[in-house]
Amino acid sequence: MKRLIPAATTLALSLAFAYAHATEGMWMPKQLPTIAKELKAAGLGLEPAKLAQLTEFPMNAVVSLGGCTASFVSPQGLVVSNHHCVYGSLQFNSKPERDLMKNGFLAPSLGEELPAAPGTRILVTVDASDVTGRIIDTATAKLVGKARTDAIEKNEKALVAACEKEAGFRCNVYSFYGGLQFQLIKQMEVRDVRLVYAPAGGIGNFGGDTDNWMWPRHTGDFGYYRAYVGADGKPADYSPNNKPYTPKSWLKLASSPLKDQDFVMVAGYPGRTNRLRLPAEVDFNLGWFQPAIIKAYGEELDLIGKATAGRPDAEIRMANMVKGLNNTMKNFQGQDASYRGSDILARKQQAFAELKAWVMADAKRRAQYGADFEAVDRLVAEQQATAKSEFLLRFATPTLLGTARNLLETAHQRVLPDAERKSGFQERDMLRQRQALEALDRRYDEATDKAISAHFLAQYLTLPAAQLNKPLLAALGVQPGMDEAAIKARLDALYAGSQLNVLATRLEWAARPVQGFETSKDSFIAAAVALYADDHRREDRDKELAGRLQQAYAGTMQALIDFKGSQGQAVYADANSTLRVSFGKVTGRTPGRDGETWQPFTTLRGITAKATGEGEFDAPEAELKAIHAGDFGSYGVKELNSVPVNFLATLDTTGGNSGSPVLNKNAELVGLLFDGTLDGVIASWDYNDQMIRSIVLDSRYMLWTMKFVDHADRLLNEMNAK
Repeated sequence: MKRLIPAATTLALSLAFAYAHATEGMWMPKQLPTIAKELKAAGLGLEPAKLAQLTEFPMNAVVSLGGCTASFVSPQGLVVSNHHCVYGSLQFNSKPERDLMKNGFLAPSLGEELPAAPGTRILVTVDASDVTGRIIDTATAKLVGKARTDAIEKNEKALVAACEKEAGFRCNVYSFYGGLQFQLIKQMEVRDVRLVYAPAGGIGNFGGDTDNWMWPRHTGDFGYYRAYVGADGKPADYSPNNKPYTPKSWLKLASSPLKDQDFVMVAGYPGRTNRLRLPAEVDFNLGWFQPAIIKAYGEELDLIGKATAGRPDAEIRMANMVKGLNNTMKNFQGQDASYRGSDILARKQQAFAELKAWVMADAKRRAQYGADFEAVDRLVAEQQATAKSEFLLRFATPTLLGTARNLLETAHQRVLPDAERKSGFQERDMLRQRQALEALDRRYDEATDKAISAHFLAQYLTLPAAQLNKPLLAALGVQPGMDEAAIKARLDALYAGSQLNVLATRLEWAARPVQGFETSKDSFIAAAVALYADDHRREDRDKELAGRLQQAYAGTMQALIDFKGSQGQAVYADANSTLRVSFGKVTGRTPGRDGETWQPFTTLRGITAKATGEGEFDAPEAELKAIHAGDFGSYGVKELNSVPVNFLATLDTTGGNSGSPVLNKNAELVGLLFDGTLDGVIASWDYNDQMIRSIVLDSRYMLWTMKFVDHADRLLNEMNAK
């Protein structure tokens, strides 16, 4: 039986000594009462226990967009997040003659609010419960490899099915500490989401990629959605008859001005950190994988630029992808710059060696954890070898082939009882599957896709023959020795032989039985059929490894928790897209980049100083006029002689926190988190309290823009803005 300390015991052990650096860490809400003393000392005005209640204010006002965070700010279901978090809906609703990405959007009335991009969700967390003992039960603990992976998945699906018997909710099981602990998270799922307002790109994306991850910053990174529900008040699919959702709580705007050194906290859904990763994983990811991504993304962006040049509709179709590629690439470049020449790997290796020595120094600990330590590095190395050999396939595989594979798997899974279907192909997933097929209609360009596939296929074919996926090459009709021109000619035939670029055709295939696929002449469908057996072979291979790795990794993490506990230190879980709270204070940094002092606030003066009238710094004329008019309303700060635009804070955050509400000591809204600094993004792997600064949109700039630039009086009144 797997040697697991009960979750409650582990949690108590982790938190008993958690306070030496309390501002470090993305805390689960239920942990906050344990650090109540530190929160109160830092300046929190509420009782910390209130923050642990997921269904009470303020936590129930904080929502997930599935990749970003947002929050309710009115009793009519108005939701605020970052401009870049609603950007996909701006892109989806844009056309060359109506470019919402450039010009922004403001709905004059409820009836004129636009449906968000297909698949957009507002998720409100209502419960989180520990289910470790039900995922790794007695029977599962005895299994290894694929059998263990399958059993874990079966247990997860059973818990999710029971949780989702209540209509309108989405439930998922999340892993903590590398598979040591599991939680079942229940969220209300709002499916009718509408775009309400976003400023022009010259405000919401002011500075573009040049300023991304940089300070000083002057970006109005905000946008609004609205949650709609059926007449009964429950989540429903889009209908013109739906009504705005009435949340139980919503955030109120700050009643007092935010100042330097003030307490702030952020609640959100950080995506992933890797601070507990093993040295071998640090070396692989920062030493090889992320540099490879930087190179590939750079090439991909160049290909997209060339393929869409002079074609406005194609540029709009690829805009969301371009924005995402640029953001990730620059983040990884920042991590790479911090990692090169640093002692991060050496420190990780030393710390792991100390842990291993502690385990091996005691016979009981050797018996408990020795086998896990022996296995974990070997299994991680096996995982990394596969990742290296298959890396280029993520870029070389045509989008429509991926669509065909998914459609074929859906057909195979549909004939099984729902409980026996693979995760991602159950009835609960079918609406999302359909919406993904619909979204492709505005996010796919054949010429661009073909250029990307040909370029990376040519690279892939230069790998050693033993590393090549021969079934894939056969299905695509390419072989080693082909030059890029020959590859393009073959791809031309493949693309010409498929109708999956047509939405109606994709939707038709989504309902067809397996037999229809096996006799199809559609080139991409035929390729998917030819690849089906090999796809499942590789899937089984990965499941076998995942099952063995879960055992070894969980044991290693338990040893780490025990070791740190013996030293009086905490081990908080890495971020995993579940609700977390971080806290800190408003403050600048000395030195900042190139030795200069970073002031805590930027102002409107920085916008006029940077504005060029073109490209990334094309501030709208209406904004420049409003700035020159000098009317700051109630949003100006006397000491700044301007409106604060962005501010810095010592908040521990990462990707997924975009759009997270930043709150003052009374849990009032003072800003929206939207970025970090380029020399601080390495914190995903290695925390440094001297470097960490989150960049936050000051709510006063957001409200000033709404009032004096875009005249969004309807929304200001709805939010009770003063």
